[in-house]
Amino acid sequence: MPHSLILNITPQTPIYLNFLTGRHYHALFLNLVSSVDRKLGDYLHESNADKAFTLSPLQVKTNNPNQFNTLQYNHKNPIPAGSHCWWRISLLDDNLFSQLTPLWLNLNPEKPWHLGSANLFITSIQGIPQSSQPWANVSSYPLLYQQASETERTINFIFSTPVAFRQGGFDNVLPTKESVFNSLLNRWNKYSGIELTHIPLESIYPSAFNIKTEVISNYENKFIGCLGDISYRILGDVEATKIKQINTLANFTLYTGIGRKTTMGMGMARRK
Repeated sequence: MPHSLILNITPQTPIYLNFLTGRHYHALFLNLVSSVDRKLGDYLHESNADKAFTLSPLQVKTNNPNQFNTLQYNHKNPIPAGSHCWWRISLLDDNLFSQLTPLWLNLNPEKPWHLGSANLFITSIQGIPQSSQPWANVSSYPLLYQQASETERTINFIFSTPVAFRQGGFDNVLPTKESVFNSLLNRWNKYSGIELTHIPLESIYPSAFNIKTEVISNYENKFIGCLGDISYRILGDVEATKIKQINTLANFTLYTGIGRKTTMGMGMARRK
C-alpha cells in the first residue's frame, strides 16, 4: 500500500547550503527509521537494492501557486530559522509503513531532529490528499489498478525534480517511453503484488513536451537530469486492459517517482 506523506518542518536553527543535499536528506530519513527500529535503519543504509521509499528535497512554503510543480532542489541561500517547510516521504510497501507506525503515532513536535548542523522540529504529518498539498496521498495497489481508466489515452507528466535513467554504465536524461514506463513497471511489479506484463510500449508516443536539462552539483558527482512537462498518447488499436495498465503506471508515479536517485530527492514526478 503506497503512502505519500508530507512532514511539516520548522528549523530551529538555520539550514546551511552544504546540508541541503540528497545525501543529508537520505541520512535524516535513516535517522527517523533508526529511532524506532535500529536494525531496519542499518539494513536500509547498507542495502544496495532498490529501496521501498522516495524522498523530496526540503521545500520552503511560499505563496507561489506553482510551488508544487517545479520543486526547490538546488537551494541558492540557507533556509532561515523559523521557516515553514515541508518534506515528502513516500513508502512503497506496507511492511515499511507498519514498522514506522510508532514514529507517526508518537511524534513529538518539540523533539529536535538534525539535518547536518541544523535542528528541526517535525510539527505534523499529512497523509491524505488536500487541495493545498497535491503531493500527499494514500492508496492501495488494488485500488490504484481498479481506479485506472480503460479509455484515457493522454498521459501528462510533470517532472518536478530532475529525472535521469541509468543505461549501462552511464546516465541518459532523455525521457523516452521505454525509460519512463519501464522504470514505473519495474517498481510496480516489485512492490504491488499485481504483476503487469506485456505493456504495449510500441503504442505509446510522446505528443508534447516542454523540458530542459538541469545540472545539480550537490552530489558526489554532478547529476544531470530532465525537468519540465511531457505528454504521451496511446495510439492505435489497443485493448482496454492494456490502456488500464498504462494508466495504472501513470497514476503510480506520484508515489514511486521516475528514474534514478529517488531516495535522494531526484526523479519526483506526478501525473497532471
